This record gives sequence, C-alpha cells and structure tokens, in this order.
Amino acid sequence: MSYQQQKQPILKKITKGLTVGTIITGSTFFHGPPVLALGLTKLIKQSPKVDATNINITNSWLAINNWLIDQLLPNLNWDISIDDDLDLNMQGRYLMTCNHQSWVDTTVNQYFGLTRMPLTRFFTKWELIFIPFVGQAFKILGFPMMKRHTKAQIEKNPELKYKDMNEARKACEQLLSQPFTLLNYLEGTRFSPEKHAQQKSPYRNLLKPKAGGLALALNILGDQIDALVDMTIVYPDGAPGYGDFWLGEVSRIAVNLRKIQIPAWVHGGNYEDDAEYRERFQHWVDQLWTEKDQLITAMKSQYQSAAA
Repeated sequence: MSYQQQKQPILKKITKGLTVGTIITGSTFFHGPPVLALGLTKLIKQSPKVDATNINITNSWLAINNWLIDQLLPNLNWDISIDDDLDLNMQGRYLMTCNHQSWVDTTVNQYFGLTRMPLTRFFTKWELIFIPFVGQAFKILGFPMMKRHTKAQIEKNPELKYKDMNEARKACEQLLSQPFTLLNYLEGTRFSPEKHAQQKSPYRNLLKPKAGGLALALNILGDQIDALVDMTIVYPDGAPGYGDFWLGEVSRIAVNLRKIQIPAWVHGGNYEDDAEYRERFQHWVDQLWTEKDQLITAMKSQYQSAAA
C-alpha cells in the first residue's frame, strides 16, 4: 500500500499537523536566538568553544525533531544497513554523497546521523544568507555558502570561476577545525520522472551526477577525511512529500551506507583545468552511480518480493 493510500481522517491530520508545527516552531524559537547571539561573538573573535556550543544547541534542536518522529510516527519502520567496513563515530570527518528524491531526505539524514556522525552540513547558495534566522544559522554553523556565477558571467569575466573555487576552499577549510559531515547531493536536484526523461538519464533510479562539487571537495579535503560515505535512501512506497511524512503517511524508509574507496590518483587533480583528469574523474563517478543504481533496484526488489 502506497503512502497516498494511507490517508487519515481529516481531524486527526489537522491535530497532528498542528502538534508538529507548534513543537517545531517553539523549538526553533527556543534554540535559534542563542545560536545567533553566540554567532555574533565570532565577528569579534573566532572561538572553538563557541562553535562547539552552537553545535550542541543545534543537536538539541535535531534531537527534539527526532523525538517527534519516534513519538508521533510510531508506525514508521526504519531499515538501516551499514557496511561492515564503515566505522562511523562522532569525532570523524566525512564527505557524504546521497541520492535526492524529496525534502524528507534531509530529515532522514538528520535522524540517522544525530547519534552516529558529526553535524551534517551541505553546500548552500549565498543568497540564503538573506533568509531571516535560517541563512544566518547556516553561516554561523559553518555551512559552505557559495556565490555561484553563471556560465555567461564567467565567460565575460573568467576570474569569477577561480573566485568561486577560492570561496569554496575557504569554506571547506574552516570545517577542518572540528569533526564534520559534508553532504553533496550529486544529482543537484530532486529526482522526478519528468527530469529523468528530460535528461535521458542512463540510470534507472537516478539523475545524472554532477561531479564538479565532489571533485572540489575531495581536492580540498580529500587527504584529511576519514571516509567518503555513500548514503542511499529508498522509500518503498514512493517518495513522499514533507507534509506526508510528518502526518504519518510514510510506513517504511530504507537506508544503506557504504564506504567508497578513493583512488590515489583522485588527490591533487585539477578538475577545472585538466581535461584528462576531469574525464577520468567523471568516469569514476559514473561507475559509482551505476553501482548505486543497481543497489537501489535491489533494495526496491527486496520490498516488492516481501509484499508479494
């Protein structure tokens, strides 16, 4: 039965929606101001203690979200698989790739990672800095914020390409003072059948990967990370919307984590200016994506067989 078929009585949905919205909003207003206030002190002096305190406050906010999931969504079944050679801990430094289907993906990552990995950051657009509270929190918590320029702008002023890279380098290097998980959605957007057809993607379950962001992160951080982690998320009953998730209309979520071996030749390459290296790197990512596509098919088949 798909989540679309698991509709609840309207009064129950309204009650649950109001409960979730009230608790998350209240938690955000409780945790947000201390993060912003402490963040302002960093304008005067950088402080590892302030960074650690803000991370603890953020983890407290995430813990309430996870508590809501456990309390209000008791019928949600998690199937989490971690490869034996992947040793995760709260003091690690990880790069993570993941397929992207729904806004729920980030919640899944937070639910899984809160007690297993350091706080997850991801590349964000610089323009988000102007969103009240959210944008400032991203900046304070060390999310790499990118001023991405269009191809037309770079063609007009080639120096902008290197400015973008330098901004990314500075943002990533700031993470090295603490444990971190840096997430990259290689597809660059959420999967949909329409996008899949438009791209003529060679993969059954995935859009084409964009290798540039991963190449940049590995170039900056590659020899200082503990592992490149690939997370695969499968919704056996279909990718849900964010509201569907919080209203309890998702019954199963499957998560697989595997460690990706990084070839020695990857380190130190110049993805932007070395065409041979870029082609080799793209081929390597295509191979990883082919393996991931096969894994998703196998995970889906497992649930289809169980339902038969």
